[in-house]
Amino acid sequence: MSDADAARRAVEGAHRREWATVLAATVRVARDLDLAEECVQDAYVAALAEWTRDGVPARPGAWLTTAARHNALDVLRRARTLRSKLPLLVEPREDSAPAGDDRLRLVFLCCHPALAVEARVALTLRLACGVATPDIAQAFLVPEATMAARITRAKKKIAKAGIPFRMPAAHELPDRLDAALTAIHLQFTTGHTAPTGATLTRDDVAGRAVDLARMLHALMPEESEARGLLALLLAGHARRAARTADGRLLPLEEQDRSTWDQESIAEADALVVSALRSGNPGRFTLQAAIATLHATAPAYADTDWDQILVLYDALLRVWPSPVVALNRAVAVAMVGGPAAALAEVEALERDGRLAGYRYLPAVKADLLRRMGRARDAADAYEEAIALTANDAERAFLLRRLAETK
Repeated sequence: MSDADAARRAVEGAHRREWATVLAATVRVARDLDLAEECVQDAYVAALAEWTRDGVPARPGAWLTTAARHNALDVLRRARTLRSKLPLLVEPREDSAPAGDDRLRLVFLCCHPALAVEARVALTLRLACGVATPDIAQAFLVPEATMAARITRAKKKIAKAGIPFRMPAAHELPDRLDAALTAIHLQFTTGHTAPTGATLTRDDVAGRAVDLARMLHALMPEESEARGLLALLLAGHARRAARTADGRLLPLEEQDRSTWDQESIAEADALVVSALRSGNPGRFTLQAAIATLHATAPAYADTDWDQILVLYDALLRVWPSPVVALNRAVAVAMVGGPAAALAEVEALERDGRLAGYRYLPAVKADLLRRMGRARDAADAYEEAIALTANDAERAFLLRRLAETK
């Protein structure tokens, strides 16, 4: 491999792994989100040239953070006054403070209640979690241009309002918690099953979401939903080694459970039990309870589908989302048969809110296949394939389509 290729791969890897951390550290110096982003982007451009010439440093993230912060300081010196930008009010801190502190500060900055709820989540995903704008747009089922404009407006509102880059006081945290939990969960989702690309997962992205969930739980240990989110992520991440074989997607019933991370599953189970004892479980706790039932079943045949359906009913009451209703239909199929589930999926089709959501036709196709309606199943598989940009998922659907023919 040439020096240029090695540098390019190192920069690409650092972009996936370090972007959010580098940006969080740079915001503290730049005091402006747009300026911080520009300085970080310039640092990555410089890295490609310098790493090609001098070799990849031992700590790419530290190199990029130093470069980006120097870029910001240079801009501020040239401007000679912070009034040339709309500043964020920054509390002093020592440079030795943990990097995670800045990441949480950035999460809570993006989740400020002055922003609309969807804007909070989208901005957090982009800046604090490093999720690409096209992937965020796909998660929200909106065009990329719409999402980019939403993120830009949110940044401008933060700048105009002079919202401080600091850890909120204890009484301010509850108003920002749900958006923070939602964004971290969506970050995990984009890593657990990548919206695009050649591989099913982006384990580094999912791992960073687990880290953020753990930091949030440590900050707010009495919050049952923070416990629930951490449990949900741990239960899902514990299965990562078994979800593919030779790049091929394996459905839950085909996964080798002996490779699952039992320590993480046990931790998730304990967190769920603790969160449920708090009473009035929220959506993350209920999702975690479902995930841990899957994770603790000794074999697929031992899955307690009746209890999972009960939990989905409770989840649908506290979070009446069409995605939850679609996931519930899978449990209905296991308890009452595919015909009962198909009726619910077709009702979701008529509803229209999941138009363009690739898992709707995929679930419908599987139900039709199990009912022996091969031609109808093939049509649904083709619709799902057309909506799927992840190569591993497409290959799985193509195999199922071939079986129907």
